[in-house]
Amino acid sequence: MRNIKLVEVRSEIAAGTRGASLGIDALKIASLDKHSNFFTQFDPINVPDANNYLWKNNKFPHARYIDGVHEVLNNVYKTIKSLRAEKKFPIVLAGDHSTAAGTIMGIKAAEPEKRLGVIWIDAHADMHTPYTTPSGNMHGMPLAMCMGIDNLDCKVNDPSEETIAYWEKIKSIGGSEPKIAPEDIVFISVRDTEEPENYLIKKHHILNIKTDEVKKLGIKETAKKALERLKDCDQIYISFDVDSMDSSISVGTGTPVPNGINVEEAISLNVELIKDKRVCCWEIVEVNPTLDSENLMAENAFDVLEATTKSLEKNF
Repeated sequence: MRNIKLVEVRSEIAAGTRGASLGIDALKIASLDKHSNFFTQFDPINVPDANNYLWKNNKFPHARYIDGVHEVLNNVYKTIKSLRAEKKFPIVLAGDHSTAAGTIMGIKAAEPEKRLGVIWIDAHADMHTPYTTPSGNMHGMPLAMCMGIDNLDCKVNDPSEETIAYWEKIKSIGGSEPKIAPEDIVFISVRDTEEPENYLIKKHHILNIKTDEVKKLGIKETAKKALERLKDCDQIYISFDVDSMDSSISVGTGTPVPNGINVEEAISLNVELIKDKRVCCWEIVEVNPTLDSENLMAENAFDVLEATTKSLEKNF
């Protein structure tokens, strides 16, 4: 059986909407409402966040609170690197999606010789940089951080020197080399992208299995297609953003988007993908209970979390 370690990252500094730091506790409340003992089975690690930066003035319009983001990414990186060095399987519960970069950096640093593939189940591609971002919110940048790209071909912003210095520091957490190659990313249900991201997807032939294709193929074939694309990777990391689910379901998240997968598809997909022996870490992000009076998002997300963890335990 896999040696699972639950990791909690209550960060929301990189999101545009406040409240994602409360997502983990919303998942715990959902588990109580469902009479589940899930959270009694694990002794979680709490990674220090940098949400206190939100009380300060943001000096970085093209990479909001990048000083704090750098700090929390470092904390996540160190935690995940140490767990993977001990052959633990991290299940990461996180607030905003930027911290996924720290997770990837930690996995790669623990075993730098292993080629790492990423399955990104999300409404968004999260490949912006301070040079291309329309919002400045850094939860739209984690994959760019890990690929080590600036995407200057699509530059629309002129970030300050201090912003650029922090961006360079972030890209080099865990080493100056890129942590993942663009061709080792598979998107599932990504449907809300901007031109700079479309440019990178096209340029690097990144596979995006869109929602309609997921429904047409069915879950088993979707998982097979994603894993087949990553056949040359030694390790796989799965990141599940709850906004991959349709906006009719995903009310309790900062950036809901129509035409997403449904709850059953989200559960079945993660349950199927995690059966692959190369998967070394799974993460769930962006539950925001302040946007959801019934806590329904957290209840649906908890069902995904619990079913995925059971599948992991059963298949190892």
